[in-house]
Amino acid sequence: MSETEALTSVLQELIRQPSVVGFEHSFFRYLHRLLEERGARVTWYEGLLVAQGHDPRSALFSAHIDRHGLLCTGPNEFQYAAFVEGRRSDLLGNSVSEQLMTRVGGRFGGCEVMAYEPWSGAWWGAGRVARTWICERRNNLIFEVEGLEHVVAGTPVAFSDRLRVESGRFVGQLDNVLSAAALVALFERGFAGTAFFTAGEEAGSSWRYLLEWFRRFGERTERLVVLDTSPFSDLETASRQDVVLRWKDANGTFDEQTTRRVEAVCAAVGLRATFKDRYVEERNRADGQKRSLGSTELGRIVVASGGFVQGTTLQIPTAGYHTVAESAAVESCTAFVHVLEALAGAPHEAGRPG
Repeated sequence: MSETEALTSVLQELIRQPSVVGFEHSFFRYLHRLLEERGARVTWYEGLLVAQGHDPRSALFSAHIDRHGLLCTGPNEFQYAAFVEGRRSDLLGNSVSEQLMTRVGGRFGGCEVMAYEPWSGAWWGAGRVARTWICERRNNLIFEVEGLEHVVAGTPVAFSDRLRVESGRFVGQLDNVLSAAALVALFERGFAGTAFFTAGEEAGSSWRYLLEWFRRFGERTERLVVLDTSPFSDLETASRQDVVLRWKDANGTFDEQTTRRVEAVCAAVGLRATFKDRYVEERNRADGQKRSLGSTELGRIVVASGGFVQGTTLQIPTAGYHTVAESAAVESCTAFVHVLEALAGAPHEAGRPG
């Protein structure tokens, strides 16, 4: 089976499984089965699933599996789960800005949603986002959903999703189920290394689970490669590169040797790679803006571990970030899997993947 066929098949399965940030348990259960079916040895920790092949030290890849969704907080009242789980929607002045709340609320109007039981993933009902509004007294973004009036507080609500392929692009809520699917597809093709699947990234807590694993076993490393999507403002800009790399993020600098190795592999197979930190810095110099370099899972763990865990990032360029219509070129996604195989030392043909 080709990289494209393997990736598409797994992505079609995974994208339909709910995994709202803070309520990922049922997704982990489903992922656990898929990985074991492909020969991986799977171990489950709090907020972390670890899948290993027959040579666990040969490569270390990580991807977060949580996605954006809602949490029922009262009668027909739903809040953005990432704000709740990240303690960004409280009464102590930690709420996000009104500008961000307005932007988030505008992304999901009319979207179909599904409520589910967080442990089993059992379906508890379907609905549609009727409207969003900002409660000025609480400074919180509130969602009203038609069809889920029966749902009680504490119930997660996922955006209903099916994978679509349009004009050579995968379309759906891809962040970051796309990277998880790539890793499952990698095991299907004989991956021998270690893959970490983390929870809570959208709430800024996934690095804790990953760092705890490395400290648990005293496993210092400079070779961790963290996988994710990377947003661009529009489709044309996203299409200018096949993969996205970084020397650093807003938190700190990544391992230079590992970054250069990933860069060399991309060049060897003829891929167009953009360094996101340089891209942002060049834009800031050009128009005088002060855009952030962004905060990644790797950057957080590098800082928190004092360099005990280091590595680099490898990302897929997308348009429509954090929506149910995020898109990525199928060719870029295939290239992504091809690069992972090369980094893991798996045999591959020279030249651009098809």
